Amino acid sequence: MTATSFVGCGSLYAQQYDRPNIIVFIVDDMGWQDTSLPFWDKKTKYNEMYETPNMERLAKQGVMFTQAYACPVSSPTRCSLMTGMNMARHRVTNWTLQRDKTTDDKSDTVTLPEWNCNGIAQVGTVPRTTVAKSFVQLLKDSGYHTIHCGKAHWGAIDTPGENPCHFGFDVNITGTAAGGLATYLSELNYGHTRDGKPYALNSIPGLQPYWGTGTFVTEALTKEAVKALDKAKKYGQPFYLYMSHYAVHIPIDKDMRFFPKYVRKGLSDKDAAYASLVEGMDKSLGDIMDWLEKNDEAKNTIIVFLGDNGGLATSEEWRDGPLYTQNSPLKCGKGSMYEGGIRVPFIVKWNDVVKPDTRNNTSIMIEDLFPTILHMARIDDYKVPQTVDGKDIVPLLEGKNDATFKNRSIVWNFPNIWGNSGPGINLNCAIRRGDWKLIYNYQTRQKELYNIPQDIGENNDLADNNPSKVKELSTILGKTLRQMNAQRPVFSATSKPCAWPDE
Repeated sequence: MTATSFVGCGSLYAQQYDRPNIIVFIVDDMGWQDTSLPFWDKKTKYNEMYETPNMERLAKQGVMFTQAYACPVSSPTRCSLMTGMNMARHRVTNWTLQRDKTTDDKSDTVTLPEWNCNGIAQVGTVPRTTVAKSFVQLLKDSGYHTIHCGKAHWGAIDTPGENPCHFGFDVNITGTAAGGLATYLSELNYGHTRDGKPYALNSIPGLQPYWGTGTFVTEALTKEAVKALDKAKKYGQPFYLYMSHYAVHIPIDKDMRFFPKYVRKGLSDKDAAYASLVEGMDKSLGDIMDWLEKNDEAKNTIIVFLGDNGGLATSEEWRDGPLYTQNSPLKCGKGSMYEGGIRVPFIVKWNDVVKPDTRNNTSIMIEDLFPTILHMARIDDYKVPQTVDGKDIVPLLEGKNDATFKNRSIVWNFPNIWGNSGPGINLNCAIRRGDWKLIYNYQTRQKELYNIPQDIGENNDLADNNPSKVKELSTILGKTLRQMNAQRPVFSATSKPCAWPDE
């Protein structure tokens, strides 16, 4: 019995040229406001600060989703993308790095659950790992040539999940267990000593030809991706490219191709450095779009652009301005259950399917990409060991009003302590349903209720004034988390689990 089949295809490799190429272009720690392209109903000071002409170019050709969501930090998002599972279900709820070691900060009052700190894998050989088949494997098995370029961050060091090739990628450019990078600078050999030894766990491997050349890592990755695309074109297969930039993650090194321009515009050194990372990422997008056009692949290539969590807003070392405001009008940023931590930019270009230069306000979630990409690739019959929580958004891309999304519940679970502190960060869970959003803190049992369209900044907590809505959302959230076998903290003094939101 075959695990996959194609709509309209008589055999495995039949009519391959009719199947679209697919590019997922994901930007690390990119906030909803880290662009000149406004995802709100008006431009903000941040939209005026940054220059992203190629995001604007992509949006002119596709649809912008203004209420797209990811997880509060990187690994959960990337694991949900690869598996189609909600973060509560796959239990990779914080960021991963070293085998069998959690990355949480400590607490004097609660004991954190034994979450899956080893990440995901396609085999169950390592404890504290979620076993799942990736959509990339399904693409490869169906005849796609699959390319990974940049950051991976799906599995811990010395586990099967650390290597993208384990998930079905034919080509792996720099992908490892690391969730960040030691440096963007070739002058520092991307984190290696002169004799070639990595001096950090997040040194970037495999880019030796660029050492000492003055090539910013964003540009080096783009050049390598283009080389891989050149090879892919010769193979006669549809391709999948996962272009996963380390930008705009810390350290906020200066991309000198763009930094001086922003200083001349009057930005501080910190803001100018950050803006240079943003524009460097945008240039990469433009270079790949140019390659598609020059190689007559643009019409048959779907591009999905997104961020993996909210922008950093908790560090005076790397960002200027008052803390928690760098994603304004959204509150807080990376690590938070407020909109600033989980709402991300999201654009899809799909010729002859997506109406160009349009916007969609439907709430969608990162795990939705799993069934959506398989639909795009015409893989309509597949078997995977995991429960897929994501919803196929192709009807939305086609411009249809799909009732599936009208009263859909999107949930998050973060029974962890990320590290940085701030509003909405640590030991909480949340639900978005329709216009309403509820945030519940496991430790304090506090519940907050917001009407997001009316209060995008989550400044007006309506919990006390609307107990019936609090009860409704608490009930749905608690039931959903238990159905997903979600985890919660335990009070250290009593060894009693923290209450679910509906208890």
